[in-house]
Amino acid sequence: MAAPEPALPELYPVPGIRLGTTSAGIKKPDRPDLVVMALKEQSTCAAVFTRNAFCAAPVVVAREHLAQSGPAGLLVNTGNANAGTGAAGIDAAEQCCAALAQRLGCPPAAILPFSTGVIGEPLPVEPILAGLPDAVAALSEEGWAAAASGILTTDTVPK
Repeated sequence: MAAPEPALPELYPVPGIRLGTTSAGIKKPDRPDLVVMALKEQSTCAAVFTRNAFCAAPVVVAREHLAQSGPAGLLVNTGNANAGTGAAGIDAAEQCCAALAQRLGCPPAAILPFSTGVIGEPLPVEPILAGLPDAVAALSEEGWAAAASGILTTDTVPK
C-alpha cells in the first residue's frame, strides 16, 4: 500500500512578496512551470552561489545582477536548467530577465533568474516570454501554494 501524500502545510503571506504561477509549456503542457516573485521596493536579499567554475547560466546572470542592483523580482522556470548552454544560455536568461523587468517596471539587473530541469538543452525563451503576462497577472501575497507546485522538478508533491 502506498503511503498517503503529505499535505502541504498552510503557507502564510509574507508582506512585500507576491508570487504568480502559470503553465508556460516549458516541459509539459498544462503543468505549472513558471513562477514570478515580485519583491517590495527596497527589498534586500542574500544569496549563496556554487563555487564550481562550470555553473549554469542563471547562476552567472544572478551573480552579475546582484552585484549591480537590489532585487525587484525573481523568475523561476522548471523543465529546463539552462545549464551547459554557454553564451547562448546567458543571453537567454538575460532576455527573460529583461522581459520581466519591463513588466515590473524595474531595470533588468533587478531580476534574478532561476532554472531547474533538463541540463544541456537551450532554454525555451519564447514559451517563457509568452507565459510572463499570466504569471504577472497572478501575482498575489497568497501565491505560495501555487508556486510550490510551479517549482516541482522530479518531485511528485509540492514542498
